[in-house]
Amino acid sequence: MYKGLTVSVVIPCFNEERGIGAVLQRMPDYIDEVVVVDNNSADGTARIAREHGARVVHETRKGYGSAYQAGLPEARGAIIATLDGDGTYPATAIAPIIEWMLARQVDFVSASRFPLQKPEAMRRRNWLGNMILTWTTRLLWLTWMHDSQSGMWIFRREMLGHLRLTSRGMPFSEEIKIEALTSGRYRFAEYPITYEERIGESKLFPFQNGLENLLFLFKLRLGLRKHARPLVRRHKPEEAL
Repeated sequence: MYKGLTVSVVIPCFNEERGIGAVLQRMPDYIDEVVVVDNNSADGTARIAREHGARVVHETRKGYGSAYQAGLPEARGAIIATLDGDGTYPATAIAPIIEWMLARQVDFVSASRFPLQKPEAMRRRNWLGNMILTWTTRLLWLTWMHDSQSGMWIFRREMLGHLRLTSRGMPFSEEIKIEALTSGRYRFAEYPITYEERIGESKLFPFQNGLENLLFLFKLRLGLRKHARPLVRRHKPEEAL
């Protein structure tokens, strides 16, 4: 619990046995629960997560968005934070971000990786792809965003009942930010973090994932995405923590 608020961390994982243990070992003491979504891993990801005290949710539908659509409704804290299972996002930044969002009465904070504090943590082609997608987001919505693709967010759980989310793939990351930014009822902001080198092999397909994200941005802006609905609330905040 932090500042009287229960905090849940949700981590989507696909074959992250090399990194998930280190990520969970670094989890701060004030975190009330960790939900690891095992997205069809063929290695020891789920076992290692349980050994480190995480609650494991299994999602058989493949995809980054599928993992989050299964895991986010399972989180029971009043505040939800997300991380990756490869050690690239710092769990130590969760408290400073919560402190910052409470002081400024912000509801959704996206952790911005840019400008990179450690350039070696991201390949040049990945940096370029992120810049293309972020600039496209800026132009389509006429707003300033430093990092449209960040996978670390901290937000109030109550938002899950209002954000309309559809993507089952990598575009989920940009979709949830744009939903928060354009909802009209919540305040969105970004907070800078230090992005680290990943533990284990990358699961990204830069060109394929980049094109998928780019096309999704235009579909979203033109209102062409499929029927969207808020994620189902399966728990009340702070229930059974």
